[in-house]
Amino acid sequence: MTRMAKHIGIVLFSEVEELDAIGPWEVLSTWTGYFPEDGYAVSCLSRSGGLVQCAKGLVVQAQCSFADAPPLEVLLYPGGQGTRPQLHDDAQLEWVRRQRTIVPLMTSVCTGSLVYAAAGLLSHRPATTHWASLDHLGEIDPTIDVRRDERFVDDGDIITAAGAVSRHRHGVAPHRPTRRHRPCT
Repeated sequence: MTRMAKHIGIVLFSEVEELDAIGPWEVLSTWTGYFPEDGYAVSCLSRSGGLVQCAKGLVVQAQCSFADAPPLEVLLYPGGQGTRPQLHDDAQLEWVRRQRTIVPLMTSVCTGSLVYAAAGLLSHRPATTHWASLDHLGEIDPTIDVRRDERFVDDGDIITAAGAVSRHRHGVAPHRPTRRHRPCT
């Protein structure tokens, strides 16, 4: 009997910060390769699938669109200047809200947390973001407990990460809850 893979999806969008998306992909794909018995697969998705141009010009391929993505166990939302238009994009924010109802673990890197805040996911919760956007995070939703001095904030079903140093450590964070619940051998 073949087990279905549990999916980790990394969101891609125009002007996504390369390191925020590709860094976690590198860490997570290495983990899924070394520990296939954990049953996870990592892929990238975007609103329409296909090619996406990142902030510094790198062009990457989203393996699937939002509409044809497999059910996700983990959603990772990277940051970058491309998050700013999404803060007022009703369709994007509604998609994020729908994911919150069906995805067990929502994570963000850098200013990806701004999108979660605009979608209402961080209301009355602790969170962090890139140091230059900490005030903006609190302005989007004043009920957010903005953690200015923390590299990442693990609030159970939502994990937010700050800037350059944290994103590599955070790349491991989405699998931490799954490894935590794995039986000892």
